[in-house]
Amino acid sequence: MNRRLEKLRQKMAEVGLDGLLVSSPVEDTFKNVGANRRYLSGFTGSVGFLLLTPEAAFVAVDFRYYEQAQREAPDFALFPASGPLPSWFASLVGEAGLAGKKLGFQAGDITVATYQTLTKAVKDMPASDRPKLLAAPPLVEQLRAVKEAEEVAAIQRAVDLGDEAFEAVAQRIEPGWTEAQAAWEIEKYIREHGGDGVSFETIVAAGPWAAMPHAYPRPEKRIEEGEPIIIDMGVRIDGYCSDLSRTIVLGRPGEEFNKFYDIVLTAQLAAEALIRKEMTGEEAHLLAHNVIAEAGYGENFGHGLGHGVGLQIHETPRLARTSKDVLADGMVFTIEPGIYVSGWGGVRIEDMVVLEDGRPRVLTRAGKLSVG
Repeated sequence: MNRRLEKLRQKMAEVGLDGLLVSSPVEDTFKNVGANRRYLSGFTGSVGFLLLTPEAAFVAVDFRYYEQAQREAPDFALFPASGPLPSWFASLVGEAGLAGKKLGFQAGDITVATYQTLTKAVKDMPASDRPKLLAAPPLVEQLRAVKEAEEVAAIQRAVDLGDEAFEAVAQRIEPGWTEAQAAWEIEKYIREHGGDGVSFETIVAAGPWAAMPHAYPRPEKRIEEGEPIIIDMGVRIDGYCSDLSRTIVLGRPGEEFNKFYDIVLTAQLAAEALIRKEMTGEEAHLLAHNVIAEAGYGENFGHGLGHGVGLQIHETPRLARTSKDVLADGMVFTIEPGIYVSGWGGVRIEDMVVLEDGRPRVLTRAGKLSVG
């Protein structure tokens, strides 16, 4: 963890901050919003603040997490934070030596209510003790965008289990299964084979329902032969996520399915072959979008090509029209073009890749259909 703190301190110095407050916007009961705090400290509790200065690092938690914080965040000094924030914040600032100095906060880490509480807590301090609160750039998110080797290894473990779960369940699905049943079988497989859980609620969408990119599995919908079935699923292992989409069909696929699947697969393979570091997210997106547009279905691909994945299922970089994120070695992201046709359904094919030596290395191994 020390190297992460040193990198963050360098970034703090570059933007002129004497301290940085890191938290999560809400209580992290499902282990999916406290990623900045976990990334820097290793602490996995649901509530708490980190405070970083050039010389010190504090983890401020209440009694429920004293022992856990000491075990998981050995590079941080424990600061007991009992009661509402105004009752202890001034003491933390004083112990950190931030009186009269610039204290940044991660804008995405706090709600308006928390910001109002912070500003009032500072206002109530003696004038000479007050830090200057400033909204910081997304410094921690910038660090998290480029994965370390052990992070890529953790992500690969999640990807591998996701591939395995998909293959195991896709081979068993038969007409009459409900979408919700298929989703549960996937989650059950993940839990029974070492996964911490799913990285997001599994999507199983059949027939016209698959025209909605973020459809949910219905307990009453029974899957039928010949209709497209989008399965979008992910695994969480050791805090790291995977993301996988495949589109399948039970029985003999129709001409429309084959046509749409072939276009989407061609677009995806083109992007995986042609994406390079130093491209913007928009340039990467257009590699696939142009293939689909040239086939006459550009308006049916309305979402971005992909997104970063790590401790959260959606991270930097963003691969989409208008995205100025610059791709760099070490970034892990999805490549997931799709075509969605109201009244018929949809096709989406998604892999995860890591940029190495300037080009994508595909992490996903789950099989794809061969159509023509």
